[in-house]
Amino acid sequence: MEKNFGAKKPEIQELGRVSDRISFIYVEHAKINRQDSAIQVADSRGIVDIPVALVSVLLLGPGIDITHRAMELIGDSALAVVWVGECGVREYAHGRALNHSSRLLEAQAKLVSNRRSRLAVARKMYEMRFPDEDFSGLTMQELRGKEGTRVRKIYREQSKLTGVKWTRREYKVDDFESGTPINKALTAAHQALYGLCYSVVAALGVSPGLGFIHTGHDLSFIYDFADLYKADYSIPIAFKITAEYGDSDIATHTRIAMRDKFRTCKLLVKMVKDLKYLLLNEKINDDLDVNVSMSLWDDREGLQKFGVQYHEVS
Repeated sequence: MEKNFGAKKPEIQELGRVSDRISFIYVEHAKINRQDSAIQVADSRGIVDIPVALVSVLLLGPGIDITHRAMELIGDSALAVVWVGECGVREYAHGRALNHSSRLLEAQAKLVSNRRSRLAVARKMYEMRFPDEDFSGLTMQELRGKEGTRVRKIYREQSKLTGVKWTRREYKVDDFESGTPINKALTAAHQALYGLCYSVVAALGVSPGLGFIHTGHDLSFIYDFADLYKADYSIPIAFKITAEYGDSDIATHTRIAMRDKFRTCKLLVKMVKDLKYLLLNEKINDDLDVNVSMSLWDDREGLQKFGVQYHEVS
């Protein structure tokens, strides 16, 4: 007898658009199971069902017990999972891309594999941060110098605006609590931003490891992408929260503030548009290529039909 394990696997058309999803939900010290097309979270306060197709990132903190069935649903719905350690150490994992087309991935691989096109995309990223300047003739070294000057200026401005003392960016990956309040807030804010960037990159089928500026790491493109938004999101939020709360539960306050900022500014919508503009040079609103057709590549004849039984050429 066939067993019924809940709702059927959702079709791609049934899933929520990336840009319409809730940015992220954080859960700790709880049991997570599956209830039809939702994950059921149970902790000391009660039980709540969360429809996974409407969430972009699930942050799992310490004390999480999650079932295989829940993870299966999460993978089918392209919900990015970020495992969060007690000291700010995070391990990233995700299911199948929500976008089943390889168009963006192929464009990314083509652009990053050619020196000239790679430099062009890197310049485009800097132009998005400096909209009133021309970067067409600058080298990567010159671009890095301008970015360093820009970031230091932002830190100084935020310090003056909030009254939070600033010396330099300093933190230890394996010792979160040893940092100053502002450095801890910056770490928490950046990690929340990385998680959201990762969810968009994964959902649209782009490789997180093929970076244009960062390289050599499996999350190189995540760091590239996140740098587009730090000046407007994570850095100001970190200084603001530090000024308000000092060192009192700084990571939690920062995470909540980032989540609220993501929602009010509709950052997911912007990220989807920016990613397609970077890789396809298209300013389009649709998240996904729903009508996906698979083909066979041929070095002489171009794309050939898939699912056809071919015969040996005599």
